[in-house]
Amino acid sequence: MHTPKGKSLTFGLQMLFIIQQKRTTILGVLVLLSAMACQGQDLYTNSDTLRGMLSPVRQCFDVTHYDVEVELFPKTQSIEGKVTMSYVGQLASDTIQIDLAKTMKMSSVTQEGKVLGFRRVENAVFIGLLRPTRFGENGKVVMSYSGKPEAAKNPPWDGGFTWTTDSLGRTWAGVSCEGIGASIWWPNKDHLSDEPDSVSTSFTVPDPLRIISNGQYRGSKRMPNGRTQYSYATTYPINNYNVTFYVGHYLSFQDTLEDSSMNTPLELRYSVIDYNLERAKKHFQQVKPMLRCFSDLLGHYPFWRDGYRLIEAPYLGMEHQSAIAYGNDYMRGYRGGMIPADMNWDYLIIHESGHEYFGNAVSVTDHCEMWIHESFTTYLEALYVECRFDHSDYLRYLKGQRGFVRNERPIVGPPHVNFDDFGSSDHYFKGSWVLHTWRSIVGDEEFFKFFRGFYEAYAIGSVTTIDFLKYVSENTESDPDGLDPMAFWQQYLYQAAIPVLHVEEKSADETIAYFSNVIPGFRIPIMVSNDEIVVSDQVKAFKVNTAAWKSFQADNYLIQLESNITF
Repeated sequence: MHTPKGKSLTFGLQMLFIIQQKRTTILGVLVLLSAMACQGQDLYTNSDTLRGMLSPVRQCFDVTHYDVEVELFPKTQSIEGKVTMSYVGQLASDTIQIDLAKTMKMSSVTQEGKVLGFRRVENAVFIGLLRPTRFGENGKVVMSYSGKPEAAKNPPWDGGFTWTTDSLGRTWAGVSCEGIGASIWWPNKDHLSDEPDSVSTSFTVPDPLRIISNGQYRGSKRMPNGRTQYSYATTYPINNYNVTFYVGHYLSFQDTLEDSSMNTPLELRYSVIDYNLERAKKHFQQVKPMLRCFSDLLGHYPFWRDGYRLIEAPYLGMEHQSAIAYGNDYMRGYRGGMIPADMNWDYLIIHESGHEYFGNAVSVTDHCEMWIHESFTTYLEALYVECRFDHSDYLRYLKGQRGFVRNERPIVGPPHVNFDDFGSSDHYFKGSWVLHTWRSIVGDEEFFKFFRGFYEAYAIGSVTTIDFLKYVSENTESDPDGLDPMAFWQQYLYQAAIPVLHVEEKSADETIAYFSNVIPGFRIPIMVSNDEIVVSDQVKAFKVNTAAWKSFQADNYLIQLESNITF
């Protein structure tokens, strides 16, 4: 069943709930506006809603731990597994919803050793519990399953399993499932809002293949018939889509990174296909300087106990927590390009590692808010350049990002559906430029205090756009004669178009300036020569001459400039 554009049956109830729950006039209005902006941009299937919406049978429990046991069969590209899910009750319910792709078979579900009944609707499995969920009470179900997981057509964007071979024709495999969801290969509560506190994994593969996964290595065990089981465990909350594995002929090496704020050094572990070992030892030397830059900006690496791991993958890359996928073929930039010709650093290493802070440590609760993951991480690339080189290189790098801004859709997407196709990359590059614009307005000192403060406020945990706006309102002063921070963020997050700055010469010593293409009340201070003037959606004359305007640094703002002055 399709939900017509803007006609979701739950929309009225959502609006009523939002209005009733608002606590301040400003934030209440913002919540309402954000929900309206996100609603009904496309048609969504019933399956999308089952995955994307927090219905009562999902809200009734909070997952605390997954124990995932999987055996992989490379010859048939299939798997068999068992998942033990521990949870704590939130609401009373005798039924819970678990997600598992319909290409996979759920063979049995048990609780306290007794078989439970279940039924499937699309990619959702509804389980009748032996003991209903109740607030504060712990429970556990064991799910056995098998099947041939969906193959990725264009990983990591079009997610799924990647079964391939290395250059010597040997098995090489992995999974990337952001967007499409972890439920393509193991049963779980597949919603971004519910990160388990920890995950244990055990993978069994034919010898001599090795398995690399997230978190701490807990050892291996020889199994019958020439197989080995490899075990890992994370000790921090983790997004389900970040739970992963890498199968291949791997060799590993390691290093450490000291941090004066921590009692023990950070373990840096690298795993690569055996014939790339020496190449990787040289290429991965850029990891430690990068981590020092990020540490200076945001604090120590967030998953310190689990360590930092970089693994050569059979696809381009992915920010798998403490087990980052690397597939850039040891090239500079992005496949050799996308960064200035005189710079020599690996885009995939920098970007995916940046997600350890924004995406993994600070995580969103709905796909519509992925801008928080991607905008902040994309801007971290520019800050990395500024850290390793200088401010002029930072500006050059941002100009390169500017060419990818399309202004096709709002950065914030539609909520409560399994939606990850934003139609453009604006929640990456446009979001980065919004942060650059914000920095240009508030100044470096206030910006970096704001940037780190937001990170520290929500690491390790989840955040929404409304949380972000609340942080803005509490940490940025609104000046009746200057910046309106709420109007600024509402404009750039919820409007596809960017402000148009009009500048017209009125006389030798006076010019007119105003913004069009903006929401009512939009106003920001901008620097013209050495003077700060506040430009809004209202036409206003300023005692600023043409010569002064020619010094205006338009590249410090995400705007379109229209003027009869030749800049």
